[in-house]
Amino acid sequence: MIAYIHWRVSPEIFSFGPFAIRWYGLLFASGFLIGYYIMQAIYKREGKPVAHLDTLLWYLILGTVIGARLGHCLFYEPDYYLSNPIEILKIWEGGLASHGGTVGVLVALWLYSRRHPQEPFGWLADRLTIPTALTATLIRLGNLFNSEIYGKITTLPWAFVFERVDPHPRHPTQLYEASVYFLLFGVLLYLYRRHLPFWQKPFRPLGLFLLWVFGWRILIEFVKEPQASFEENLPLHMGQLLSIPFIALGLYFLFRSKPPIQRS
Repeated sequence: MIAYIHWRVSPEIFSFGPFAIRWYGLLFASGFLIGYYIMQAIYKREGKPVAHLDTLLWYLILGTVIGARLGHCLFYEPDYYLSNPIEILKIWEGGLASHGGTVGVLVALWLYSRRHPQEPFGWLADRLTIPTALTATLIRLGNLFNSEIYGKITTLPWAFVFERVDPHPRHPTQLYEASVYFLLFGVLLYLYRRHLPFWQKPFRPLGLFLLWVFGWRILIEFVKEPQASFEENLPLHMGQLLSIPFIALGLYFLFRSKPPIQRS
């Protein structure tokens, strides 16, 4: 008999009366904190004003949270939230979508770069791929602690039994995504430290990021349980459908970033 991994970890680290510190929130915040220090090193290396990072951090936090919340509400439960718009504000009840968060971050960067022209949008977006890949890793680990965004039933030996959900062994899709995001973080960090020519064409790193993250998202969604009931009637999950434009954009950035062919 296969001894599956039984996951019974509480999503709460500890609580104070009605207030609780949760693993998801801690990991989410840790991603931004570590990302801040990564960007601090990048700013120092490239002679950018480190003092601007505090402002940039707030732009990114607001862009991520607002974009991810609106993405969940409009992509997965539009009827409910459009009928009850005040519920959109209840972020503490859960419901964030990574596709919306990506759009929110890009909009926040565009707004920030307009006020700080010495930090162009393309320059910022490319370099932020490094901490963003790490933050995405930590967020998926947060999903694991919440026993959410899990996979379909399987008999594979590394299956998880999410005891807070049901007694069935399932694909640990949170770990699948966390692994590919962490690998991307390592690749981008290596390229930045050892292969600077890769970064000299604007939007090339961003193109790689989008293609990698959302390409893997499409593949992993095939073994993931749908997030909303209406997805069962779709040819692909909503997460897969929303990933297609990002993949197309990633391919465009990689293609346009190539140097022109020299003809003799």
